[in-house]
Amino acid sequence: MARLPVIEFWYEFASTYSYLSAMRIEDAATAAGVDIRWRPFLLGPIFSTQGWNTSPFNIYPAKGRYMWRDMEREAARTGLRLRRPAPFPQNSLTATRVALLGADEPWGPTFSRAVFDKAFGEGLSIEEPSAIRDLVALVGLDSDSIMRNATAEANKTRLRAVTEEARSRGLFGAPTFFTEDGEMFWGNDRLDQALAWATGDRPSGVR
Repeated sequence: MARLPVIEFWYEFASTYSYLSAMRIEDAATAAGVDIRWRPFLLGPIFSTQGWNTSPFNIYPAKGRYMWRDMEREAARTGLRLRRPAPFPQNSLTATRVALLGADEPWGPTFSRAVFDKAFGEGLSIEEPSAIRDLVALVGLDSDSIMRNATAEANKTRLRAVTEEARSRGLFGAPTFFTEDGEMFWGNDRLDQALAWATGDRPSGVR
């Protein structure tokens, strides 16, 4: 059987639009005949290089008001729950460490969707390690083992390397999608275009 094209899905648990993408990407990818590589990372270090210490949706209030209204519309359109967590954005370090541990494991996407649902579907905190431990158990994993491995120095080093990779590849927000030829697409509203590009379905005149 021929190998399916692959897109990388770079996401951040504090990102509203990453929530929308995470909850629909697998169905969309299956329909398009594309495989997904889940790539959790941290946006905070990238924002800090731009002089930001919080989300641009907080820095620019008008943009933030629009985003939350847009999220209401999109969540309603796609049948997702939406509750704004407080604070926003949340510290996603522990969740990202666990997700990175499972990025290449069958449980990784399931765990990631559970985190997003808790944060934006229920509006509950994902900042405390205890909250993430509960989600690990919820998806049927050994929480002691997973949490121990997630916080081990090797995994911490890996996360720093992944976040540096994101920066070096020019990522500036989430979600971001890369096709195998290196084409970058930013935002939930570009997911379908990324999937089409991955399969060779591209606008005429664009190589």
